[in-house]
Amino acid sequence: MDSYVVEGATLKCSFGSRTSKLKIPMKHEVYINDKTQGNMMDYAPMVNVSPFGMCSSLANPTVASATAANQGVLRKMPCIPSIASPWMSCKMDVLIDKFPAVLSSSKLMCMWCGVIKVEDDGQ
Repeated sequence: MDSYVVEGATLKCSFGSRTSKLKIPMKHEVYINDKTQGNMMDYAPMVNVSPFGMCSSLANPTVASATAANQGVLRKMPCIPSIASPWMSCKMDVLIDKFPAVLSSSKLMCMWCGVIKVEDDGQ
């Protein structure tokens, strides 16, 4: 069952080596259990979405370069999320600070082909 996502939610990238926490520094004044509720515009790399440890996507230029230099054997490199578009599959009829609410089933796409999902809604 879908649930609303709040600050501190656990996020996981399909190419990352570890999870990260959703940050919402611009408080939306809508809270669940004293935690700010997220909206679809809370997707900025390094502001809302922190690195996921080490990246293993060959679409990431640093991983591809390091792998080529390692005779084609995968060499993971530090993850620096590259997200260019807002959260997908949000609750369109529930607006948080004028934008749809993020749900536990919502996803982000990293430009390096990673799919970022919500592992825990933070509630």
